[in-house]
Amino acid sequence: MKRKSLSFSQYLFFSVIAIYCVFVASFLYYQYHREKTHKVELLNSTLTMFNVDLYDHMADTAFSVKDYVARYRTRHHLQKLRVTLVDRHGKVIFDNDISSEHVKDNHLDREEIREALAAGSGYSIKRTSETLGEEFFYSANYFPEKELFVRSALPYDTDLIAMLNADKGYLWFSFLLSAILFLVFYNLTARLGAMITQLRLFARRADQDEAVDTNDLKGLGNTDLGQISRHIVDIYTRLRKAKDDLFREREKLITHLQISNEGLAVFNPGKDVVLANGLFMQYVNLISDKNIGRVEDVFQVKELQPLFDFITMSRKSFTQGDLRQKLLVVDKNGYVFNLSVALFVDNSFEISISDITKQEEQARMKQQITQNIAHELKTPVSSIQGYLETILNNPGLSPDMLKKFLERSFAQSNRLTNLLQDISTLTRMTEAGQMIEVTDVDLASMIHNIVAELALKLEEKQMTVGINVPDKLVLQGNSSLLYSIFRNLMDNAIAYAGNGTHVNIVCYSEDEDGYYFSVSDNGVGVPSEHLGRIFERFYRVDKGRSRKLGGTGLGLAIVKNAVLFHGGNINAKPSGGGHGLEFLFTLKKKKL
Repeated sequence: MKRKSLSFSQYLFFSVIAIYCVFVASFLYYQYHREKTHKVELLNSTLTMFNVDLYDHMADTAFSVKDYVARYRTRHHLQKLRVTLVDRHGKVIFDNDISSEHVKDNHLDREEIREALAAGSGYSIKRTSETLGEEFFYSANYFPEKELFVRSALPYDTDLIAMLNADKGYLWFSFLLSAILFLVFYNLTARLGAMITQLRLFARRADQDEAVDTNDLKGLGNTDLGQISRHIVDIYTRLRKAKDDLFREREKLITHLQISNEGLAVFNPGKDVVLANGLFMQYVNLISDKNIGRVEDVFQVKELQPLFDFITMSRKSFTQGDLRQKLLVVDKNGYVFNLSVALFVDNSFEISISDITKQEEQARMKQQITQNIAHELKTPVSSIQGYLETILNNPGLSPDMLKKFLERSFAQSNRLTNLLQDISTLTRMTEAGQMIEVTDVDLASMIHNIVAELALKLEEKQMTVGINVPDKLVLQGNSSLLYSIFRNLMDNAIAYAGNGTHVNIVCYSEDEDGYYFSVSDNGVGVPSEHLGRIFERFYRVDKGRSRKLGGTGLGLAIVKNAVLFHGGNINAKPSGGGHGLEFLFTLKKKKL
């Protein structure tokens, strides 16, 4: 049968009671011994005073020791007082109970006599008289002036024993007080044990992740243990919340990994997979040109071996503070992948794979654009340089020729300025779109102002313009970019539609999302094979004619990016009847 162990409250109660009993017993023993010693010393003091008084009266020649003892007995109710005088050599000179002639023993070996000879006074408790054969309490004093010992004694009978015994009243008081303390302490330990039991039950349930009612612990009162319990509950509640938050964050992380644009896989130090998303395996299959089914099989892919070699070498030569990370670029089957491995302190590691094919294409496109910009800048700069060299090398030029060269230089400088402005506008939209200011813009007024600005050019080309837009056409956007949309479309029509043509600007539809516009002309149009590329930067349908007319090749690219910035889209198609060109685009109403 299994032995039942003591509860905490029982163990605490019996332990403290045992310690208390030992302490009380020691205290009572000490107190009892001290009181008894006090009574012995008090009795000895009384007998010593008698001895001294007796010795002082002996100076009187008419003094009788026997009569003095008799009177003292009567006065102090000490009927059994025995007095003995002993000389320096131990011989009994006088004894009031027996004749001194009958005492033959030398008394120097008596305990009280030895102490009196050494210290002036001494006593002996319950010593048996060798003369009378009875037990006495002796008290002796030595007076060196007369070399005399005066010794008084009382029989150690029941009366003397009762007088010397300690008072037992305080013992009963101690027992009663102890009983009360036992009850009080039992009640306290029982309450403490109940609190500890609740805490233990709380800890067990919390450890086993069971349902815990924290209100039970909050009812432990305002004691120190109650406050500690409430702190434990608060800590547990915070830890529980932190655990739940961590679980939710873990779920978020897992979800993020699954929808991430990167292939990610985490491995433990033994190269067992901890977590991997589907994109990781998809990228690995593209890199290896194989159908790999298990994540652990990636360690057999030769294209990834530099990463695994790095992991092995880093584990061997690791020192604190090392950055254990390696990057690798793999170009395979028309895809460009950026691979990285990060080795953690516990030797687990993470492999990430990013598809940077688009970034590489964009980088090549930027390089091509840079080359196009350099080529486009070269033409006006070379022209200006050529005209100026001609003027400098021919100081005798006629005023008309000089003016002609300067006008051409000025035209090329304007073209260069327009080109730089267009490049700046495109760059600002592409790389710093979030910094572009957005305000309410009155499009109707802006369109009418643009047509008014171009009145002279329209008149030169004998062109007419029709505007069909609402009077209050307000859109939230960037005024400069919205201006560039309509201005570039008008400039394009003036430059390429031809003389005597008509341009229509129409807001043909409106809904809760935005406005729908059409800018069309009935001019020469654009061949269908070029329609898909006219919004590319520096793309020209007729390169020779466009340079002659001073175009930068960026106007329609600016239009497209400005439309996209305002949440819309733009397309080009032949206008009605198959002649001319029509641009259809939308501008969103909602805030950007």
